Amino acid sequence: MAMCLVLSFEPSTCTFILVSFLFMSKAMKTSNESWGGDFILVGFSDQPQLEKILFVIVLISYLLTLMGNTAIILVSCLDVKLHTPMYYFLTNLSFVDLCFTTTIVPQLLWNLHGPTKTITPLGCAIQLYLSLALGSTECVLLAVMAYDRYAAVCRPLHYATVMHPRLCQSLAGVAWLSGVGNTLIQGTITLQLPLCGNRRIYHFFCEVPAMIKLACVDIHANEVQLIIASLILLLLPLTLILVSYGYIAQAVMRIRSAQAWRKALGTCGSHLLVVSLFYGTATVVYIQPNSSYAHSQGKFITLLYTVVTPTLNPLIYTLRNEDVKGALKRLVAKSLVFQAQSSFTSLLKLLND
Repeated sequence: MAMCLVLSFEPSTCTFILVSFLFMSKAMKTSNESWGGDFILVGFSDQPQLEKILFVIVLISYLLTLMGNTAIILVSCLDVKLHTPMYYFLTNLSFVDLCFTTTIVPQLLWNLHGPTKTITPLGCAIQLYLSLALGSTECVLLAVMAYDRYAAVCRPLHYATVMHPRLCQSLAGVAWLSGVGNTLIQGTITLQLPLCGNRRIYHFFCEVPAMIKLACVDIHANEVQLIIASLILLLLPLTLILVSYGYIAQAVMRIRSAQAWRKALGTCGSHLLVVSLFYGTATVVYIQPNSSYAHSQGKFITLLYTVVTPTLNPLIYTLRNEDVKGALKRLVAKSLVFQAQSSFTSLLKLLND
């Protein structure tokens, strides 16, 4: 519920999310009892030297993700000038990235560092549910952010009226509900598959495409269902993003001012980079789960959208965004002034004593 208060969701959205998590906890308990022993996350164990390199890279990336996304959330909340729809959605995106990487990376680091590559059935179910929910939420959230950029560029005079707080909360709620709804359906169906003792997951975390391959029954229906869900939550939002940027491109082409050109490109360029990184990698794994390329390079592609993209998002939005850089400078300046005032007050007290 605290998360709902921070991100200003509608009460009905919060209620649905809480009820969904109660349902998922019951499903996870059932799967934990039926699956029995621990799973083995094969990951990159066939390349021991690569594991050492990956451990360092993933650890640095994770620390940067934590610092960068936390900084964006704090700056967006503390700086009044950033209390706008764009930064409201950016705060949601940073929160999703924080949770998404934290669901996956600690287990990955543990497996990369030591000889133990196991994960408990309950831990696997939690990882599957949460990673799928957060990844699906990010897909829809990026489409919502594209609509926000469309309103800012194509309808600047009516932007405040169009993107009013209630609509922003509703759009963010739709993104979260889509993610939770998708994981309730796909995750639960995946957890109900009989495994017949199969314990080796040829991946570095419990992801739906890898989990359904463990089943000892015909999984054609599951693969079709996965592709349909991917078309809805990957290609449909991507289509909406492309349509939004088509209208933005038309609007920009009519602009004759060089300054307005730079402003329009600056406000949309960061989002386009993030969209390209996330959708470009996730589409390969989920739209064609049985392709030879997805099978052989799937783990490395998954690393891009689970580890690299959440690390780059804060850098992209801060380095290319003057508002965020200005807010960071103001926040640092206020912090330094506060520390100086505290030190001066302490010094005066010492002198008086």
